[in-house]
Amino acid sequence: MILGIETSCDETAAALVTREGDIRANVVASQADLHAAYGGVVPEVASRRHLELVNPVLHEALSEAGATLDDVEAVAVTTRPGLIGALLVGVSAAKALAWSRRLPLIPVDHLHGHVASLYLRPLDLQPPFTCLLASGGHTMLLDVQERGGYRVLGTTLDDAAGEAFDKGARLLGLGYPGGREIDLLAREGDPRAYDFPVARVPGLDFSFSGLKTALLYAVRKLTPEQLAERRADLAASYQHAIVRALVERLEGAERVAVVGGVAANSELRAALPDAALAPLPLCTDNAAMIASAARYVDPIPYPGYLELDARAAA
Repeated sequence: MILGIETSCDETAAALVTREGDIRANVVASQADLHAAYGGVVPEVASRRHLELVNPVLHEALSEAGATLDDVEAVAVTTRPGLIGALLVGVSAAKALAWSRRLPLIPVDHLHGHVASLYLRPLDLQPPFTCLLASGGHTMLLDVQERGGYRVLGTTLDDAAGEAFDKGARLLGLGYPGGREIDLLAREGDPRAYDFPVARVPGLDFSFSGLKTALLYAVRKLTPEQLAERRADLAASYQHAIVRALVERLEGAERVAVVGGVAANSELRAALPDAALAPLPLCTDNAAMIASAARYVDPIPYPGYLELDARAAA
C-alpha cells in the first residue's frame, strides 16, 4: 500500500491506498471550525494545528486500514502548491516516516492529486477527458490524455471559484466555508432574482472578480433589513452565475470530469448530469487522492529525498 499525507491548507489528512486504487483508509481532520472565527484560513494557525494533528491522523488511518507500517511500500506527500508552513509539516512527517523505514518517498502535486481522485475505485475513470478543477485556490480547465499528468487549457485570471464563494459569503454575512453556506442558503432563494454578470474573457480562461464586485454593489444598495429579506435570493443568483461561468467553459467537450472542493456544489453537479464527478468525500482536500496520484509519479529512493522541499506555488 501507499501511505498518503496531505497538509496543503486546512485539512490534515492521511490515507492508505493500494496500487490497484482501492481505498483502505482515508482520514481527514478539518480545521474549518477553527478558522471560522476569522472568516478564512490563517496560515500560521493552520500550520500549528497540522503539527498537533498529523500523528493522530496517521495512527487513525493505519488503524482504520487494519495495517501497520510494515504494510506500507511507499510514502506519498503533497509538496506543492499550498501554504508553505502547512506543506512543510506534511513533508517533514513524510520524510521522517520514509527515512525511518528506508522506504521510497513520492512527491505529489496537489492539483494532480485532485485529478487522480477520479482514478480511485469504484470510479476508476480512464483518460482521455476534459477536466474542470475548481477549488478554493484554483480554477482550471485541463486536457487529460494520460494518468501521469495533464495540459492546462485555461485558468482563472483573478479569483478562483472557491475563493469567489468564500468572499461572496462574507459579503452576505454568512459563515465559513463560504461555498457550503451559500449552497445551503441558495436552495431557499430565486437564482434569477438578480442578473449577475458572467465575465467574457478570451479563450478558455475564467474571471470572477467582476462578479464579486457586482454582489458588493448589490449588497450596498440594501438596508440591513432588506439584506436579511433578500439574502437567499442574492446567494442563489450569485451561485447561479458562478456555476454558469464554469459550465459554459465545458461546452463542446465530449467527456467531462469535475474535481475539487467546488465539485461538491449541488447546483454544479445538477448542471452536469453526464459528467464524471469526483465522489463527495474526495472533492475537498484528502490524502487518498495524493496516494492515488503517487501511483503515476516516479518515487525518490531512500535516502535521496532528505533535501526535498515544499513549494507554495504550482
